[in-house]
Amino acid sequence: MLSGSCLCGDVAYEVDSDPGPIVHCHCNTCRKTHGSAFSTVANVPRDRFRWIKGESLLRGFESSPGKTRYFCSRCGSHIVAEREGKSTILLRMGCLDTPIAERPKMHIWRSDGASWFDPKDAVPEWQEATPPKP
Repeated sequence: MLSGSCLCGDVAYEVDSDPGPIVHCHCNTCRKTHGSAFSTVANVPRDRFRWIKGESLLRGFESSPGKTRYFCSRCGSHIVAEREGKSTILLRMGCLDTPIAERPKMHIWRSDGASWFDPKDAVPEWQEATPPKP
């Protein structure tokens, strides 16, 4: 089972399924919605997904025809998206609370990608904040 929640913890969900393929989406609407270079997402079956608290706090925004993105009205976390008539829900993986072993399979919509980000660039990594300046 998967579980996820928003930043403030007032909205939470469960899914009785493993996630579908995990992808990094670089489309313009994902970048703008998340204020980031990309959004990491995975589909799960709609009939295996359920809200366990805070559903009344959700607000939706139709970002493209038939696609609604849902976010917590208190903290602003974008939690899921759905398309009309589809049998799946799109999870925003940053809100997932359950550790998973799966890894992203691909980057999509690179044609819309931020000019300042290239997924092939190797940059230094730090376990916490940036290192102290000498």
